[in-house]
Amino acid sequence: MSTRDRNARAEQRTMTAALVWAVAYAGFGLACVLSRTSLSHLGGDGEGLEWAVMAVGVLAALTAGAVVRYGMRPALRVLLLSACALTGVMAFSLLMDVITLMLGQGVDSPASTANKALAAVGAVLLAATARSDRLPAVPAVPTGTAVPKASAAPRSVQLTAWAGTLAFLPYTAMKTYWASGGTFAGVTGEEMLAVSERNGASGIFLTLESWGLDPTALLAVLGVFLLWGLVRPWGQVFPRWTPFLRGRRVPRSLPLAPALLGAATLAPYGVVGIGYLALVTAGAVTMGRGDFPSEGGALLVGWIGITAFAVYGIALVVAARSYWLRTRSTA
Repeated sequence: MSTRDRNARAEQRTMTAALVWAVAYAGFGLACVLSRTSLSHLGGDGEGLEWAVMAVGVLAALTAGAVVRYGMRPALRVLLLSACALTGVMAFSLLMDVITLMLGQGVDSPASTANKALAAVGAVLLAATARSDRLPAVPAVPTGTAVPKASAAPRSVQLTAWAGTLAFLPYTAMKTYWASGGTFAGVTGEEMLAVSERNGASGIFLTLESWGLDPTALLAVLGVFLLWGLVRPWGQVFPRWTPFLRGRRVPRSLPLAPALLGAATLAPYGVVGIGYLALVTAGAVTMGRGDFPSEGGALLVGWIGITAFAVYGIALVVAARSYWLRTRSTA
């Protein structure tokens, strides 16, 4: 089978998968409407999001169906990209739910988490479908593909990775200081542990906290590890310090899947958060104290956390794009 035929079949499978997903997503929204299941992350009464999910699913289904039946057209591509953008918005904060589940805690709304997961899958399928028929023509004679050699990202990308790494230092220091029993922003480590327990933290989370290890700080370290794997050669070929795998190629999806999920969540969350904190700092809006004794303490902690998420999220976007380009197979 020629390369052209393989590409055509792969595109057809992607279009069909997008159509099946769209029908299922519309059905999910309709089921939530009929059962009065709220898709708000806080649960409670519906706020119209269920109708929006059904509408996006119907739009995606009609568009994907037209693509399968008539092929790609400019207007259909625009509709696909619009549906992709809408599902990307629906998937916002999925990473936060994933982290919550990884720490053994329950999410605020299982239905909301399911919606975000479905939306994330749909965004990928719709984006892939929108790219169909955009690939350059290839010869009918079968040709091989060359896997590029492992390489480091350009210097500018590595500098961005350093910025993402350094942005997490104040955050990890603050969380570790609390876990070790210190007092910061007017809150003691014991009070923070009590807050975590009151909010339903899992036994694993509380045990690590009692040992002086904050789980979110540990996740930040893993995030930095992922970031550098995207910009260094060992993110493409398993290095010598990985038993049984050394010298083998790293599957592209292994770092790219969590990187894209993290970038899609943390970058917009951080950027929007910085805008909100800037308004609070300027006195344009007020901010609740939460578990802190003063608004100033809550604002300080907010700046530390949101800045880390924003800078790291943007660095992850840049690093993931560089990794994507550097690991593409060449004909």
